[in-house]
Amino acid sequence: MDTFRINERDNVCVDLKTGHKIALENISKGEDIIKYGFPIGVATDNIGFGEKVHTENMKTKLNDILSYEYEPKYNELTPTPAFEIEAFVRENGDIGIRNDIWIIPTVGCVNSTGKALAEKTGALYYSHPYGCSQLGDDNKVTQLILKGLITHPNAGGVLVLGLGCENNNIAEMKKVIGNYDAQRIRFLNIQDVENEMEEGIKILEELKEIASGDKREGVSVNRLKVGLKCGGSDGFSGITANAVVGKVTDKLCSMGATAVLTEVPEMFGAEALLFERCINEDVFRKSVSLINNFKEYFKNHGQPVSENPSPGNKEGGITTLEEKSLGCVQKGGTAPVVDVLGYGDTLKKQGLNLLNGPGNDIVSTTNLSACGCHLILFTTGRGTPLGSAVPTIKIASNDDLANKKPHWIDFNAYGFNTEEKAEELLEIIKQIANGKETKNEKYGCREIAIFKDGVTL
Repeated sequence: MDTFRINERDNVCVDLKTGHKIALENISKGEDIIKYGFPIGVATDNIGFGEKVHTENMKTKLNDILSYEYEPKYNELTPTPAFEIEAFVRENGDIGIRNDIWIIPTVGCVNSTGKALAEKTGALYYSHPYGCSQLGDDNKVTQLILKGLITHPNAGGVLVLGLGCENNNIAEMKKVIGNYDAQRIRFLNIQDVENEMEEGIKILEELKEIASGDKREGVSVNRLKVGLKCGGSDGFSGITANAVVGKVTDKLCSMGATAVLTEVPEMFGAEALLFERCINEDVFRKSVSLINNFKEYFKNHGQPVSENPSPGNKEGGITTLEEKSLGCVQKGGTAPVVDVLGYGDTLKKQGLNLLNGPGNDIVSTTNLSACGCHLILFTTGRGTPLGSAVPTIKIASNDDLANKKPHWIDFNAYGFNTEEKAEELLEIIKQIANGKETKNEKYGCREIAIFKDGVTL
């Protein structure tokens, strides 16, 4: 049997055919199961050498709210010369790697109109069901995510489509947006006009004409912002795809670029590895709050903080949330953590950032897009056609997925030369930043979803 031992401390290895864990020694009931060099759970029965280790003989050790001390333990990345990408430089100095025309609704009531306008003009429409009957912070969250999309530099022009009577009406949305490029961002309340299709098409054609004059120019990759995401993970994800992305994260951050790690519930059990990489005590405190506040969210809804992995994760060989989290955080490489963002916040600092938000694929890719990421590195062991508002590079953790779903997968990370694979992925990132389509773009897989946690009237 071909197996792989990740860390010399591990008492389990990975079966390279199935992704499942195999005991490397006799493990007694109550003894820790070690993978990635850290406990991922505890044996619920005696496990013999060579036996499979999974849900039938191990369980989580994950606790609720914990206390932590700031004990920094990281090395600064060695600066690396940055390469150039070809991007669109916006009036405010931001860069975009796409120049599409977007239609963003303030409220779900206009979705049918937005879809019809997109079909007639070639603009991209991003539907959602919210914007009315929401109160307080729940409404504010919707506004912040929409603001991040409306002002996103990947859009050459944006039509903000409103109804006119919604809580999140255009007047209120403008207050949240603040200063904006009035030539590139237009607004239309469809209750205010006689023929909304005619008016909408007119505005969209004007935006297309403006964007048609935009040209790419050479800029440093240090201006690129990259989101990090995993979905449908399997037993290979943490040792192939996520490990390769971690190498790429370090390379990009060493060039001055920005990377963003989110999916807070999939940090549970591995958070200490991130805490020790916080650049100062303020970032450490914000990181601890990030974890513990999300645990409180689970408890407030009567759910255990260990309510993960998914059925697909388990079928792929992941048993506990600690195991999933230790694999998930591999995407962040070894870079120091420079900042922690709230849900709906916008990126401010170059380097590795942590972003508040759940692990749900559509919600978290939308969250990464709205905070300012130009593209997303999305690792997967099970596969998904999902795409976000920005180019979403699908990275397979195993050969079977890459061969079965070539119309989903942009890069196959399977293999154990992570340095070589990282260089290959970095070249693909450069190509996609310069305009090459990802599979999600080619096949029209573009979705958004907004996190909701409040009262609906």
